[in-house]
Amino acid sequence: MNPTLAGGLLVILYTGMIAAADGITKLIAGGYAAPQLFALSAALVVAFAAFGARKAPRQSLATAHPRVMALRAVLTVIAAFAFFQAFRLLPFADVFLFIGLIPLIAAALSGPCLREPPRPLAWIALGLGAGGMLFLLPGGPSALQAGHVWALIAASTGTGSMLAARYIGRVERVPLAQVFWPNLALMVAMGLALPFVWKPMPLEDLAWVGAYAGFLFAARYVVAEALRLLPTYVATPLMNLQFVWMVAIGFFAFGEVPAVGTVLGVMLVISSGLWLVIEEGLARARLAGTPAE
Repeated sequence: MNPTLAGGLLVILYTGMIAAADGITKLIAGGYAAPQLFALSAALVVAFAAFGARKAPRQSLATAHPRVMALRAVLTVIAAFAFFQAFRLLPFADVFLFIGLIPLIAAALSGPCLREPPRPLAWIALGLGAGGMLFLLPGGPSALQAGHVWALIAASTGTGSMLAARYIGRVERVPLAQVFWPNLALMVAMGLALPFVWKPMPLEDLAWVGAYAGFLFAARYVVAEALRLLPTYVATPLMNLQFVWMVAIGFFAFGEVPAVGTVLGVMLVISSGLWLVIEEGLARARLAGTPAE
């Protein structure tokens, strides 16, 4: 399969799984502190990754770039905690405003960090997405609150983690390592605070944590492969398709109805992501000297 198409399909699959995980986060975020949810779920994800690597653990979990992997792990821990706080304090759709900023941050950093500067047409598409973001902040800048600060921190560190994943993925294919080490760091960091915030969990909530871990493991494995195939500034706008899932989950699970302006903004953001994927495919076809399909 064409790498651009394969990467795009993997990102779409990722959006559905990560939106399901985010929905579970919002569902149980009010009842437990962040360390409890993340320590348990990260332990399960680490176990899933270790099980997947059982036949060749050294080859599957080793990396030739331990420092970059360590940076990815630290950024993942910060982003996870910040997203937890954002989902706890904000309506589901509002968090998307800052998730939508990720492509712009990725585009700004892809050149200096990865030597993958966006092409002129890509900047136009990113500008379209930025315009769409103007529709997504209810009440304008005056409505900013603590939850929005947490969401901005989450978007910034989450983007950094993806850039690190792209850096590693360009030179080695180690998706299980990309899942294992960040979640091991998350398990250790949150585990240190766990004794101070632990609350007994009924079986139903434990099942939700297990489902969250399953979605998270699959999503992070898939996105590691997608970032191996696509530049970060192309993959991240397409990830904004998760807003469709987030609106559906917010409506059916939490009774949250997005405003008309929110929907218009999302249409612009999603259109910019699809534009970037098409433009990337055409650019690769030109470089290969073959017509794009």
